[in-house]
Amino acid sequence: MAEPKKLHVAMFPWLAFGHMIPFLELGKMIAQKGHRVSFISTTKNILRLPKLPPDIAPFIELVSLRLPHQPNLPDEAEATMDVPYQLVPYLKKAFDGLKEPLTQFLEGSKPDWIIYDFAHYWLPPIASQLGISGAFFNIFNTWSICFFGPGSNSVHEPRSSPEDYTVPPKWVPFSTNLAFRLFEAKKMLRSQEQEFSNPSGVSDGFRAVSAMSGCELIAARSCSEFEGEWINLLQELHQKKVVPVGLMPPSVVDNGGEKDASWLHIIDWMSKQEKGSVVYIALGTEVAPSQDDITELALGLELSGLPFFWALRKDQTSTTFDTVVLPEGFEERTRGRGVVWTSWAPQIKILSHDAVGGFVTHCGWSSIIEGLSYGRALVLLPFQIDQGLNARILEEKKVGLEIPRDEEEGSFTRNCVAETLRRVMVNEEGQIYRDGAMEIKKIFGDKHLHDRYLDNFVQCLCNHKNGTN
Repeated sequence: MAEPKKLHVAMFPWLAFGHMIPFLELGKMIAQKGHRVSFISTTKNILRLPKLPPDIAPFIELVSLRLPHQPNLPDEAEATMDVPYQLVPYLKKAFDGLKEPLTQFLEGSKPDWIIYDFAHYWLPPIASQLGISGAFFNIFNTWSICFFGPGSNSVHEPRSSPEDYTVPPKWVPFSTNLAFRLFEAKKMLRSQEQEFSNPSGVSDGFRAVSAMSGCELIAARSCSEFEGEWINLLQELHQKKVVPVGLMPPSVVDNGGEKDASWLHIIDWMSKQEKGSVVYIALGTEVAPSQDDITELALGLELSGLPFFWALRKDQTSTTFDTVVLPEGFEERTRGRGVVWTSWAPQIKILSHDAVGGFVTHCGWSSIIEGLSYGRALVLLPFQIDQGLNARILEEKKVGLEIPRDEEEGSFTRNCVAETLRRVMVNEEGQIYRDGAMEIKKIFGDKHLHDRYLDNFVQCLCNHKNGTN
């Protein structure tokens, strides 16, 4: 019997490491099945990717494309982490300039599939013309996509006022708390207004709808055991086959040199703490809290009386974040009980340590997966658009509790921080969140379950690739 044909799969994520890393992880998993993968990004980003494992490196080609010069961008800025938020539209304009070199690569290599991201509104027609099958990879959960509704052929009335977004959408046929807070809705609508005059000339909404409408299937970083009703709804709303690839749960890996030395310092402190007593705080690599946010969070940690490890990196590109400072005397007053770590921190290793009981998170999907894979109860502090939606569902599922904010302004207080921390970590009424996180670990941490999802996804690529290749 002839051996099944091996695929050639191209992977082309948006220029943000929060997108590139899940794409690379999926590419590595496809390569582990013996298929050839071409991972495409810009020259600088390719150089910054994690080193590939020796056993799969021969199956992955790293393809560097030169990002076109954009005069409004800093020199060598090739990812969202390299620019402040207000310059990201210029990065999208430069990204759109990759259309021609990407087309040349596809013409020369003719992969069976190209798996792409939300920003690539111009890519589906190119792939179709070349006879290359296209898959849209949604690195977020599916409820975040469902919240924004059907595709371009929607029969539903459009939402226009902020209040329209503070209730669950009419097209969701089951009970849910999925909605924005008022301050989140106002922020999102302001952002949409700015997009109509952004330098790229194309809104994120148009990009995403075009990318999804032009694909043959939607790959979702999800699983039916956790959000099966949302996966089914996404398929119905967009009239596209939705194939979960699993949650791609993290594995603890060792790093050499300086990073191992950092871990030795961290584990020395962790080993002195009681099991499940430590609050781990990490707000992602691209969230830029204000000075007031940092002050209230710090003083709330102090008021809580709980041991804490705060990964507070100060190398973000936001000028606001560069200038924030901790409250005067905070580190001295909490010395011994808490650690503020301002360099690289091995998040997965920290979350896997028995001393950690709770996780203060910005509610990015990758961080949620990492925290729940180890059964850590979540303290939810969202900052950006999809993060607020994530917080509503996670609280609905009883795996975390959101820090209350002012509905109009979005501000929060130290007392609310302290109260939420203690409730999730130690108070009797918070046991429901601690139990919920440990129960959901059975799904999030089940590597065999997610391997089966990946097998099914790869088989789907093999069975449904464009016949003209």
